[in-house]
Amino acid sequence: MKWSRIFALVLGCLVAVGALAATPPEPGSVAPEFALPDAAGKEWHVADWRGRWLVLYFYPKDDTPGCTTEAQNFRDNLAQFQQLNAVVVGVSLDDGASHQAFAERHKLPFPLLVDADGVVARRYGALSNFGVVKFAKRYTFLVDPDGRVVKVYQEVDAARHALEIVADIRALAGK
Repeated sequence: MKWSRIFALVLGCLVAVGALAATPPEPGSVAPEFALPDAAGKEWHVADWRGRWLVLYFYPKDDTPGCTTEAQNFRDNLAQFQQLNAVVVGVSLDDGASHQAFAERHKLPFPLLVDADGVVARRYGALSNFGVVKFAKRYTFLVDPDGRVVKVYQEVDAARHALEIVADIRALAGK
């Protein structure tokens, strides 16, 4: 088989895998429910944050440069989120031990949820699946106090994202 045919076959498979990926929930839709554990094993559900703004952010991998920058910016701006009655929750496919070490190393005061099999990331359209390699895309979902997705962020600048969301919550809440 010629290399060009092999390349075309591999490319076709990758395109097919991408075509099967779920799409993110649309603004205005109810946030997809989930039951995911944090690093300590406590199970969390979307409904646990009903009555508050939920910043649900998916990220590829603990302790990588972009993910660390994003998490630190959420940490450094957490007081602003709290003033707006908002909670920040991270989700990746890393295991609880990895999340625990990441949270301790960077003093992250918000839950990091374990989506080991990628089911929730897929439900939110935030799963990159290349067969043997899976990871969450850097997507964020802003969920209002009634449990509806109001904003989907698919193009995230890790260094500026936290303040972008703070501004959006202020605008949406009329504050």
